[in-house]
Amino acid sequence: MNNKGIGAVFCLISAILISAKYISAAIFMSGVNTWDATLFAAGLGYVGPFLSIASAVALIVGILFLGYGVYEEIRKNKK
Repeated sequence: MNNKGIGAVFCLISAILISAKYISAAIFMSGVNTWDATLFAAGLGYVGPFLSIASAVALIVGILFLGYGVYEEIRKNKK
């Protein structure tokens, strides 16, 4: 797999981790009778920062791999 493919996979992983954060907060709040923004914010606080940090790292790595893959392709086409 080339660098652009690896970068796309890391960006996909980042999107999955971000959605997992919100889905898990919704699951934690499933027993609540009424929903509002403060309760959902508390649910997000219960999830913790790990998924946000992991998704940010995966997104940065994905963008770096994508950028390097595009750079290699441009450099190869110039020769």
